[in-house]
Amino acid sequence: MSRDDLEALRVPLIVLAATVLLSGTMIYISSVVRGSAEQLLAQRENALREARMRIQNAGEEKEMIARYLVSYQQLARAGFVGDEQRINWLDGLRVANEQTGVFGVEYEISAQRPYAYAAEFGTGRLSFQESLMRLKFRLLHEEDLSRFLNVLSRASGGYFTVDQCVIRRLKPIDNDKRLQVDANLGADCELRWLTVKPTSSPTGKQG
Repeated sequence: MSRDDLEALRVPLIVLAATVLLSGTMIYISSVVRGSAEQLLAQRENALREARMRIQNAGEEKEMIARYLVSYQQLARAGFVGDEQRINWLDGLRVANEQTGVFGVEYEISAQRPYAYAAEFGTGRLSFQESLMRLKFRLLHEEDLSRFLNVLSRASGGYFTVDQCVIRRLKPIDNDKRLQVDANLGADCELRWLTVKPTSSPTGKQG
């Protein structure tokens, strides 16, 4: 090719190079925009799925609350759910003493602590707590012990388990006395007062 031919092709070659460069740039920009659009679409789809899951979970939680609300409220009124109700426990001791006719009750309550056997029940996000109570009282006869514990269970506004009760005779029985209204037996009992609370959820809110 001659010099004149190259001079004639210079402008078309420049235009061709500019066109190729512009086309490549447009293709790159389109690819970037498409990638951003696809990423945004994926984010929106994930957000939509999460919103649907939250709505579904909210519906399930609402159904569960409706199903168990009455039982939960009954347990709360009974003193099993929520804070300890020690005043009610002591009122229950007084009522049990009066109704069963035992000869006074001495008590000692320890500080609240985690329930020793909670792990065996798979309590999950529920916090089981216990307070130990030691009781000493005197009885007319053995049946007074079960009567006392039954009345205490109904009147105390709480739930307890009996670890042990030891009964000892205070004096020999006088067979000549048909009606012996006096303390013949001494009872030492250990109870565990139990309460349960929801623990904090992973988001820091109460479950």
